[in-house]
Amino acid sequence: MLTHQHSVLRGVLEWIVTFALVFVFFIFIRMFVIEPYRVPTGSMEPTIEVGDQVFAQKLTVNLGMDVSVGDIVVFKNPDGDADHDILVKRVIATGGQTVDLIGGVVYVDGQAIDEPYVEGSTYPLAAQAEGVSVGFPYTVPEGSVWVMGDNRENSADSRYFGAVSEDDLVAVVVLRYWPLDRFGLV
Repeated sequence: MLTHQHSVLRGVLEWIVTFALVFVFFIFIRMFVIEPYRVPTGSMEPTIEVGDQVFAQKLTVNLGMDVSVGDIVVFKNPDGDADHDILVKRVIATGGQTVDLIGGVVYVDGQAIDEPYVEGSTYPLAAQAEGVSVGFPYTVPEGSVWVMGDNRENSADSRYFGAVSEDDLVAVVVLRYWPLDRFGLV
């Protein structure tokens, strides 16, 4: 009888340890590798719609690798008075590049960029975040990125709050998993 109790106790302990290890593994994955996000605004439409749920990988940021122009990034909102702590926008330019807005078109280093994903025209925003001055042409400081929403007429982005420090980047969006009819790489 003692042997049977010992084996039951051992089985229960094995299950507890297994669940604990799985829990720690998933916490590690979420903190350092990939995390889900729900997009609360329409600033990235039509690429990412309100309520879409995406996975964003953190390895690029956590390993100190550079993000690329065209990447959709998750970052800490530089506007402390805003409703959202985390924003999702597209990288348009990186440190040292010059951004200009002419006639509703974005120019980077003097070349108009092809943006088939954009909805609306791109114009400077009249409102500026407190203590930020954005004039054009604008040279992105080293260690920063220039980000803009794909829905240009409905996005508070670098035109509003200036360049985003690479230290404020959280992750790079890779996959939309909800809704299922829009499942796929972003």
